[in-house]
Amino acid sequence: MTILLVEDDTVLADGLIHALSQSGYRVTWAATGIGAEELVQSRSFELAVLDLGLPDMDGLDWLRRLRERRILLPVLILTARDGMRDRIEGIRQGADDYMVKPFALQELEARIHALMRRCHGAFGCSTTVGRLTLEAQFRRISADGEPIELTARDYRVLEILMQQAGKVVAKERIGRLLSADDETQTDNAIDIYLYRLRKRIGGYGVAIRTVRGLGYLLEAGTDE
Repeated sequence: MTILLVEDDTVLADGLIHALSQSGYRVTWAATGIGAEELVQSRSFELAVLDLGLPDMDGLDWLRRLRERRILLPVLILTARDGMRDRIEGIRQGADDYMVKPFALQELEARIHALMRRCHGAFGCSTTVGRLTLEAQFRRISADGEPIELTARDYRVLEILMQQAGKVVAKERIGRLLSADDETQTDNAIDIYLYRLRKRIGGYGVAIRTVRGLGYLLEAGTDE
């Protein structure tokens, strides 16, 4: 799962990146509101952790602009502002949760997990397609109960397709998700990942279909 961390405190940001990465999240950091806006426009995230005291703008202004553009990215505010009016205003402007510094890391992780589960449905639960089972919280995909060995990139592509099983996923969206904390992915690279996956999961009651002009579809009930 991909998280955008918007925090100007370098020491705190480093600590959060390390802790959340250890828990299996992919974290991209922005120290300013403008930097965070550029990242949201160019990449795809599943959650934002937002400080309100940013050096170039108020975090609430950043959140307000996000919602005005109808971007439904879940946002957890993490701030030193502890007044009741601050909390109410944060929620009113479109935040999905609000935490006050100082905080317990275990509580932050629990809230992130709950928010991901609430906003993205399948997170934290197993997803089964054909004979394949995805356990996203453990970053594991198995077939008939036996783990499948996959490269990090192949795993991520299959995870994306399994979480959207039965729906067409655009190649552009796959590229954005893969690029959330890494280099930009080319169309050729994505084609290679899909080619390898088709060979790897063939025979497990699933198929990756190409929907010309639209994207890719993972469906059950057939083998490739």
